[in-house]
Parts: sequence; structure tokens; C-alpha cells
Amino acid sequence: MRSRRWALTLTGLFLSGGVLGAATPTAFTLTSSTFSDGGTLAAAQVFNGFGCQGGNLSPQLSWSHAPAGTQSFALLVHDPDAPTGSGWWHWVVYNIPGSVSSLAAGAGDAQKNLLPPGSVQGRTDFGTTGYGGPCPPPGKPHHYHFRLYALKVAKLDLPADATAAFVAFNVHAQSLGSAELTGLYGR
Repeated sequence: MRSRRWALTLTGLFLSGGVLGAATPTAFTLTSSTFSDGGTLAAAQVFNGFGCQGGNLSPQLSWSHAPAGTQSFALLVHDPDAPTGSGWWHWVVYNIPGSVSSLAAGAGDAQKNLLPPGSVQGRTDFGTTGYGGPCPPPGKPHHYHFRLYALKVAKLDLPADATAAFVAFNVHAQSLGSAELTGLYGR
């Protein structure tokens, strides 16, 4: 009888929002109206070159529930399946203000000026800044990881010609948490 009362007391605490039922933090999430997590990236997002014909348009991205203390964000887009031994960096954006919660489709095109003020696009493995879409060799589809990092600093003070790996090193050193979407593309 005593153990049953104890179980009912614990259940009551949980259901009433007591100590055991304390609210758990909502997860930091990244979403897109352009593609779903695990879905195929459209021709609009595909690179236009190296034998691929696409729109090279960066997807729309939105996020919510950033960790407490977030002062800025960084977005790193990487294909670990690229046959380079280290993958391929497709888009590097940092110093996105902490007050921002989305990027418009096409924000990766520097000519469109759609990134939030203060944001910086780093050099990708295409050798340029800005978004470079998928263009894997023929064969199995590749995985394109869109990882958004919440940072504890307002700004990463990096050289203009910093490599994607150097930016990623600094992002990881200042990260409070991350959210991810993965798109697939093959030809």
C-alpha cells in the first residue's frame, strides 16, 4: 500500500507541474519552407556549373528557441560525402545578429543584399563567398548538412580570406548549441 501511495504522489507531482513535471527547455530548431529535413533539394538550389544546371539559389531558413545567451548565429553548409577526404563547404555565413530568426531564399547571393546587416559570408570550397549549391559526381545522393550555431559572442573577428575550416573552428569554440537540417541531392 505504501509503494502505491508513493507512486501516486510522484504521478501527481508530474501531472501538476511540480518538481518532476518542471518544463523542459524547447529544442533549438531549424526549418525551411524550401525543403524538408531528409528531403531532396530542388533544381533551384543546385549549383550552376561543373556539369550541373541549377538556379544556385540558397534555400529559405527559419529558426526558433535559440539557447539563452545567444548573441549571434553562424550557418555552415557542408557535404561530408564529397570525394575529397574532408567533404565540401557549400555556404559559410557568420555574424548573423542574435535578433534575427530567418534568412530569405536567395540570401546567399551577395548581389541581392538579402543577408541581415553585419552578416559575413565566408569563402567556400568553390573558392568564392556566397552560396554554392549541390553538384555531386554522378552516383549516390549526397547529404547537405545545414547547421545553424547559436554563438555566445556578438561577432567573430576573422580575416576576410579565412577558410571554411578556420571559420568552423571558431564557430565551434563559441557555440552554445546547434540546429540542423539535411537535404539530399544526387544525379
